[in-house]
Amino acid sequence: GRISMLATMGYITPEITGKFPGYLSPSKSVEFKDIPNGLAAISKVPVSGWVQIFAYCAFCEFNGMTNRSEAPGDFGFKVLTSADPEERRRKLQAELANGRLAMMAIMGMFFQDGLT
Repeated sequence: GRISMLATMGYITPEITGKFPGYLSPSKSVEFKDIPNGLAAISKVPVSGWVQIFAYCAFCEFNGMTNRSEAPGDFGFKVLTSADPEERRRKLQAELANGRLAMMAIMGMFFQDGLT
């Protein structure tokens, strides 16, 4: 759910706000503006860029392992949870619903991207 939320925002944001100026890979003369959104970006980003992305994801996963509690998805971030059980349940249900919506949204964007 959370990954889908980030993916959806990452898909939409460059279209709305624009892309970073400068080079993604100066050695290969690849600029940020040359990278398309969606599935087409997979073949445009250099391999070293994908290695950096996966290394950062692994760092976040291993670092987050020490902050987890017994409850799934509870990282001790009290904005999303609460001491009040009813409010906590309501917030977590809303997060689950938003995550499911984001899953459908990103799949729809990828499907549309694959068709056009």
